[in-house]
Amino acid sequence: MPTVAGVSATAIQGRSLGQIAWMRLKRDKIAIAGGLVVIFLILVAVFAPLIVGLFGHDPIQFNSDLIDSSTMAPKDGTGISAEHLFGVEPVNGRDIFSRIVYGARISLLIAFLATLLSVVIGTLLGVTAAYFGGLVDSIISKTMDVFLAFPILVFAMALAGIIPDDAFGLTGDTLRVALLVFVIGFFNWPYIGRIIRGQTLSLREREFVDAARSLGARGSYVIFREILPNLVAPILIYATLLIPTNVVFEASLSFLGVGVRPPTPTWGGMLSDAVRFYTMPYFMLFPGMAIFITVLAFNLFGDGLRDALDPKAR
Repeated sequence: MPTVAGVSATAIQGRSLGQIAWMRLKRDKIAIAGGLVVIFLILVAVFAPLIVGLFGHDPIQFNSDLIDSSTMAPKDGTGISAEHLFGVEPVNGRDIFSRIVYGARISLLIAFLATLLSVVIGTLLGVTAAYFGGLVDSIISKTMDVFLAFPILVFAMALAGIIPDDAFGLTGDTLRVALLVFVIGFFNWPYIGRIIRGQTLSLREREFVDAARSLGARGSYVIFREILPNLVAPILIYATLLIPTNVVFEASLSFLGVGVRPPTPTWGGMLSDAVRFYTMPYFMLFPGMAIFITVLAFNLFGDGLRDALDPKAR
């Protein structure tokens, strides 16, 4: 290969779609900041016992000695100190910092599992409806319409009221978490199902799908080997944006008293308890900020991921 004098010959290296997307994402400083906050929140949830052991106290331990018996408020107003970084709750004196940290475990666990359930069901049914069309598409599409019209919040409240504390071989917090994952995840799949159906309608007319069919490939092979790999980007984008929605949904259910039951700490449950003490805004501030920061971080990261994976949609 001829070269220009004085210029070193170097091989031109191609870049994969993943590398190109990463380069776009790195240029979006806001998305990167959101991603770092997301990673931080995940680490906090995973290492909650270690963090609380170093900087907090047992999240369900009462500290009555810190409470003024006449006002039922912390003796110094908030209880914030080197031992209680976010102060203590009125009446019982439980450490707010520890409850926020453990609350991250519940919120993120339910949000991630519910999102995974929605993505799996929505993707499989959305691809199936679009690829086969006809009666199959009509049945699945009408099912989506029914689920989208279903009052999920009312159903969750009713279901939480009739399910006993011991059911399906599960008890306590495990049963409540499984129940919330089912309600939030199972009834939210039509949202991603519609998106995947629309994407599949476009992909099934592409040349590589026609080529696979002409070679005698079965429908299942075309779906799992040709179409699904090309749906990774929209699935990742929507899943990232669905997680904060599920965080808010879980907090709403806990706020209404149909989520994970006390004394297990949840952000929504802490907000529900704080309503009774509206004269002590700090009690509501920390769980509210935890929800706000979590939702904002996931939304910023999801927007940046969408721009990086699908720049034409900007």
